[in-house]
Amino acid sequence: MSDSELLESVATSLEEERVRLPLVALVGRPNVGKSTLFNRIVGHRRAVVEDRAGTTRDRLIAEADWNGKRFRLVDTGGIQPAHGNVIDVAVQDQARIAVASADVILLIVDAASGPNPADAEVAQLLRRSSKPIILVANKADNIDRERAAHEFSALGFDRVHPVSAQHGSGTGDLLDVLVEQLRALPEDAGELRAEGEVTVAIVGRPNVGKSSLLNRLTGIERTVVSDVPGTTRDAIDESLEHAGRHITLVDTAGIRKRGKIAAGPAAEKWSTVRTIQALERADVALLLIDASTGLQAQDLHVAGSVIEAGKGLVIVLNKWDLIEKDGFTFDALEAKIRAQAPFLDFAPLVSISATTGLRATKVLDAAIAAADACRLRIPTGVLNRLVADAVARQEPAHGGSKRPKILYAAQAQTPPPTFVVFARNALQVHFSWQRFLENQIRERYPLTGAPIKIIVRERSAEEGHARGRTRTKATGGPR
Repeated sequence: MSDSELLESVATSLEEERVRLPLVALVGRPNVGKSTLFNRIVGHRRAVVEDRAGTTRDRLIAEADWNGKRFRLVDTGGIQPAHGNVIDVAVQDQARIAVASADVILLIVDAASGPNPADAEVAQLLRRSSKPIILVANKADNIDRERAAHEFSALGFDRVHPVSAQHGSGTGDLLDVLVEQLRALPEDAGELRAEGEVTVAIVGRPNVGKSSLLNRLTGIERTVVSDVPGTTRDAIDESLEHAGRHITLVDTAGIRKRGKIAAGPAAEKWSTVRTIQALERADVALLLIDASTGLQAQDLHVAGSVIEAGKGLVIVLNKWDLIEKDGFTFDALEAKIRAQAPFLDFAPLVSISATTGLRATKVLDAAIAAADACRLRIPTGVLNRLVADAVARQEPAHGGSKRPKILYAAQAQTPPPTFVVFARNALQVHFSWQRFLENQIRERYPLTGAPIKIIVRERSAEEGHARGRTRTKATGGPR
């Protein structure tokens, strides 16, 4: 493999053109199959699906395409009379927000159970919105159910569209009707959508305030907030502008310990998968820690996941308003965290209160800086002078009989900043020298919040026998 092939960048960040996409809302009472239809239309298993009422709690949005017509699809929690449970009440509010934001509404009913008084209540609510409504009878899995679906004409709509979201029957005809309706909308319909210049995942243990932070930053009640751990199950996207930059925020379900995931219900398992996928598409992660309890073992596990994914990291000490403090409290807590997790020394710390809004926007400043740091490139000539200076200060320690010799270096890719150091007897280069080189790079360049990856690669007379060893900041950290 040639040097040029090795050093070719494997990841580039392209900002997509802003487009106006109409919003379609899936609405109905609980357990009529809205999430299953959502997944069917989107084309992959994005929403958590479980045969239990109330599985979907937040609004979940994804982009879909049918016959060249792009639109956004939003899944909602089921609308039903609330029973006083704080989460149930909040779910109703979320569904109503989705209805108010939608350009077209798909009213989903259950063909298997037949008409229900609650369907009429939902239909009456939707009519008040004056939005175009398409009535969809889901679970029409056979001829009898398909015929029975027409009983829903009593709801007063011109046409009933029987479908089976599980098997896919009837969904193509439904999408044809939907696209026809979308094309009939005024040209200015739809919300201006810009793919994120910076995508920020809000991660952490359950109930540390992730949804509260999202709501505070966006200024709307975008997600259900409750003291009940695990209220958020899906990854939720929201966009905003800050400091002249377009930011996409992704709120995620709390990452739980593997044992608890394996023992928990299916929805908990899929929530963890959703969180990992959200992290994969993010540029930066905001790791929320409960300042009142300090750094926990599970926080370290989440941080390790962020670093292994090569994402920028900002540590956010939330619930700062609950701390008894003086002028030394923050410094003392930071010193404790640095001592507990030295592998996180590159990540900045920000203390906030998502509830009161104290310094909440500071996390956006830190996230933008970390994203920029992850994309930083160092010219080859400048990098080699830096490496030569590092060698002059401290030659690589070695454990074998052959002394390693550093030849040259180049930046291979970004993000994260990845550097390849070519050497003779590369396997003899001790990891402590790689850490020393990393510190030298950080002293010269603004890489706060960015993990660094350093590869020491063999460069000998025999091309093709390349071998080496990789070290990242996650080495030695928790798994």
